[in-house]
Amino acid sequence: MLTLRRSEDRGYADHGWLQSFHSFSFADYHDPAFMGFGPLRVINDDVIAPGRGFGMHGHRDMEIVTYVLDGALAHQDSLGNGATILPGDVQRMSAGKGILHSEFNHETAAATHLLQIWIQPTVRGIRPSYEQKHFDAADKRGRLRLVASPDGRQGSVSMTADALLYAGLFDGTETAELTLDPRRKAYVHVALGEVTANGTVLKAGDAAMLEGEALLRLEGGHQAEVLVFDLAA
Repeated sequence: MLTLRRSEDRGYADHGWLQSFHSFSFADYHDPAFMGFGPLRVINDDVIAPGRGFGMHGHRDMEIVTYVLDGALAHQDSLGNGATILPGDVQRMSAGKGILHSEFNHETAAATHLLQIWIQPTVRGIRPSYEQKHFDAADKRGRLRLVASPDGRQGSVSMTADALLYAGLFDGTETAELTLDPRRKAYVHVALGEVTANGTVLKAGDAAMLEGEALLRLEGGHQAEVLVFDLAA
């Protein structure tokens, strides 16, 4: 079964310096039909104005993945980590028993476009941790590249969650297939462009929720950047 979630049906918040679309209930946006999907709890599609950002704030017991689509995001946290997240980077922060962090767009003329993803952990109260890796465009071209997993397999970042996260770039005749366990869930989020997933055309911001499916096929891409989540039911 494939359930379609169109971009325009997401929640939206305009904070002036921040434009944010919410795939699931978040902050002032509440829809009891979209509280999450398996352990996937948040996908916020954020555009941060130049010179603005999120000041130091806290999180607890959540796996937080940041995926920058355009621009640059400066990160600092209470563990002493400081880094700039660029397109192609995947940053994972395990909030565990508590962490403070800030995220800022230091660009003076350009906005930063990113996805912030929250996944519920399998274990609560762990020691907070941080990891960041870069995945070249060539490594994602015409395929689904594993970028986050519970055990860091295939060079992915590791996270304390029963989830696998893949990223891919698709254009023209490029296709990819991913074998799924029908007992699990899969979530396809189109970050940019357009692609067809199991026969359904998805545009930027659209998502497909798959349940009871044994295969995902992506094709018909047009400058598409796609994230696919393989999730515990």
